[in-house]
Amino acid sequence: MFSSMDKLFMERAIELARECFDAGEVPVGAVIVRNGDIIGEGKNKVIFDNDVTSHAEINAIRDASRSIKNYRLNECSMYVTLEPCHMCAKAAVDARMSSIIFAASEPKTGSLISIDNFFDKKELNHNPKYLHGLLKEESSKLLKDFFRLRR
Repeated sequence: MFSSMDKLFMERAIELARECFDAGEVPVGAVIVRNGDIIGEGKNKVIFDNDVTSHAEINAIRDASRSIKNYRLNECSMYVTLEPCHMCAKAAVDARMSSIIFAASEPKTGSLISIDNFFDKKELNHNPKYLHGLLKEESSKLLKDFFRLRR
């Protein structure tokens, strides 16, 4: 189901999530890939930026868009360590991303399989494909460790 390249890209997203962990941010990382190359990376920086929109996915989309000098990310895939929320899912739709691959589900705010099936809505003008579960255990452990330390 997942290729060795998929695993490499998700491993990079997990590295970014670890950087968040070390910085005291909720550990979520994301990378955007086009033609086998990473063109954008993002980390969760909500606390650091004092910005509720500074999710890893949004930051990766911003980075990729600057990298290719285009707000459309056609033919791009995002690898993210946690199931996207509605804000991030809508940003992926608006960017015309081809696909999202995420590691762990998010039972409280996940918009793709947990509390909604957002990408499956026929009303959307673009429907990215999605897969989940790649390196789920690694991502879940990082999140659980983070929140255990905060309690």
